[in-house]
Formats: sequence, C-alpha cells, structure tokens
Amino acid sequence: MPRSYLLLPPLLALALSGCLARAAVGVVTAPVRIGAKAVDMVTTSQSEADENRGRAMRKRDGKIKKLQHQYNHRMDACSRGESAACADAARIAGEIEDLRTQR
Repeated sequence: MPRSYLLLPPLLALALSGCLARAAVGVVTAPVRIGAKAVDMVTTSQSEADENRGRAMRKRDGKIKKLQHQYNHRMDACSRGESAACADAARIAGEIEDLRTQR
C-alpha cells in the first residue's frame, strides 16, 4: 500500500469531525434561532409602526381628497337646483368629517 493511502483515513476523520461538529451546533442552536424568528415575526419595531401609521395616513388623506372632489361636484349640482345632489353632498361631507376625526 502506498504511503498516500495511509494519510487518507486520518484526513477523512478530521474532515468528518468538522462536519459533525457543525451539524451538532446547528441542531443545538436551531430552537434558539426559530424562537428568535417567531418573536421577531409577532413584534413590530418602532420604525415598522411608523411606516404603517404613515401608510394609513396617506391612504386616509387620499380618500379625503377623492371625497372632497366628489363633494365639490355635488355642491355645484346642488347650486344648480338638483335636490338629490344636495343630499349626496351632505352625506359626503359627513364621510369627510368622519375620516378627519380618525387619527
């Protein structure tokens, strides 16, 4: 048997022991990593909360702008004597006021 074959088993043992050690560390730390990920998923950081609040405010402001546009059109029709438009304008004004009071 050549000498190079004699070196192969110790080298394989060293390589495999490193793999086994890494696998053991992975198995041991897996519950901690999974638990940390679960906590991270159920909690909201302050920056995420700020982003969500900003998104909700922009959405609400966009809806108010759209309703304000509809209100202006209905008020124009109301001023021309369309009674149904007056009722629509009053309803829209109530929706706008409800959205503005939401904070």
